[in-house]
Amino acid sequence: MNLLERAVEFETRKFSFKTTSDRILASREVKALILELNEVYKLEKDPEIMDLMKRLTAVKQKIEKRLKGRR
Repeated sequence: MNLLERAVEFETRKFSFKTTSDRILASREVKALILELNEVYKLEKDPEIMDLMKRLTAVKQKIEKRLKGRR
């Protein structure tokens, strides 16, 4: 499975993280995907890759917001 397929699969995955460790793993996975996509984007300058990175960043922010909790 190539990088773009993995990113789209992560984006469409159902997010029902039961435990904190699940959320941490998902946050790390999406961060790694974004960084890999960024390296590809630097070479290709494809706007679709940038859009995918933006969507994944939104997902990552939601996961991290849930991790931090309410204060």
